[in-house]
Amino acid sequence: MRWLALIAGVALAALALAAVTRVTDTREGLIAEVVTLFAALAAVALLIYAFAARKDFRPRPVPHRESTLAEAPTRSRRDVALGAGGLGLAALLVAGLAVSGGVLWAGLGVGLLLPMIAGSLYLCVRFLRSAP
Repeated sequence: MRWLALIAGVALAALALAAVTRVTDTREGLIAEVVTLFAALAAVALLIYAFAARKDFRPRPVPHRESTLAEAPTRSRRDVALGAGGLGLAALLVAGLAVSGGVLWAGLGVGLLLPMIAGSLYLCVRFLRSAP
């Protein structure tokens, strides 16, 4: 299922790129722009699913053992990789807005990317606080 989502996401991203070339100031251009936006939205959703979904959706059995409150759960390196990648992507996007649009556009970009930045930072902090 993940491979199917990856292939569909890449295909929709290619469709969005192809539709960008047809955007003009006509009715057909506006339709192409809508196709571009919806295809890009679906592509991003499918690619996020393909890269971030767990392989097994069945609940895992929890072994019975005595646990203390001080013991933190172990986290995978994928968490820190996704978190650092998200922070790097956010920094790249905000820097691009600052260079091309100025400080006000960079501030707007930070505001729009705030949920992504918070989620990525959460993944990094949880990895650093987890047990080795």
